Formats: sequence, C-alpha cells, structure tokens
Amino acid sequence: MTAITINFNNVLKLSDDQFYQLCRDNPDVKFERNAFGELIIMSPTGGETGKCNAKLTTRFVLWNEQTQLGEVFDSSTCFKLPNGSDRSPDVSWIKLERWNALTSEQREKFPPITPDFVLELMSPSDSLSETQAKMQEYMNAGVKLAWLIDRKTRSVEIYRQGQPKEVLDSPTSLSGEDILPGFVLDLLFVWG
Repeated sequence: MTAITINFNNVLKLSDDQFYQLCRDNPDVKFERNAFGELIIMSPTGGETGKCNAKLTTRFVLWNEQTQLGEVFDSSTCFKLPNGSDRSPDVSWIKLERWNALTSEQREKFPPITPDFVLELMSPSDSLSETQAKMQEYMNAGVKLAWLIDRKTRSVEIYRQGQPKEVLDSPTSLSGEDILPGFVLDLLFVWG
C-alpha cells in the first residue's frame, strides 16, 4: 500500500491544533501534512523495513547516549516545519541546545523545529520521486545532513546544505560528518 494524499482544503483547512487533535484521536493512523495543507496517510511498514528501522534508530540512540550532544527521535515523531508541513522522518536528531530552547508545551506536541539530521529508509511501497521531494523539503527547511537509504537498490543519497546531492552505490558505512561527530553507521545489516 502506498501513501494516500487527501486535499480537502476547499472544505476545511485544519489549524495546527486541529491537526494535532486529529492525530491524537486516530493513534492507529500515521498522518503527515505537506506544505499545501494536504493530509498524507502513511501506510504501515512491513516486517523487514520495520526491523531495519528499529536497528537504525538503536544505533543513533546508543551513539547519542555516549555523546550527549542532542536528542534522537523515531518515526512516530512529527515535526512542524517552517513551510507549514508536518513531517515524521524515520530517524531524526536535534542538537541539545536547540531542543532545550523549546518550551515544554512545544516539546510535548509536534515540535516547531527542523531537525539537524534526518534519515528516511525506503519501504517497498514508497515512491522514490516523492521521497526525494520530501528530502528536498527537509533541506529547504534547514536540515543540515540527510540520508535516504534504499535497500532495494543498495544506494544512499546524501543531502548536505549548500551542496549537490551525493549518491553512493552499496556503501559499507556512512559518516555523521561534523553534524553527528564521531558517528559511523555500518550499513552491512541494512543490505543483508
């Protein structure tokens, strides 16, 4: 099943609070919202993608517990981006001082902050062009480093601020560069 986009802006435009409430009232449905206010209903991932995503998130959490440089978020976290969209990257990370600058109410709801790092793991049902557009949206919002991992093609697209996208074929590891200092992601379990 692919993601479904619903545009009912001519009928009703959801405020941020209404969108938040819609998500709370339907906890079994994963919603995102694009910059046009259209609702995106995301399909659940399959077993292999979910297993891989859990392992990816774990690696970031373990690194972050050692460095204490920021906060790691899983795919259930929805961020309010500056263009008005509400997005839930598969893995995201925010520098501690930026996260701590938010009020407790902002941290509790859908945080109005752009992550410093995001990772999207392609599911078999994902559209590459739509996911690439989402990656560009992240970069336009101020994400500093982003990885798009496609298990099927064994490729990684690396997005960096102010630089062209870099595509790697079957890399064995990825460096967090200066955004995630000292972080190295071993990709052998992803391709395996």
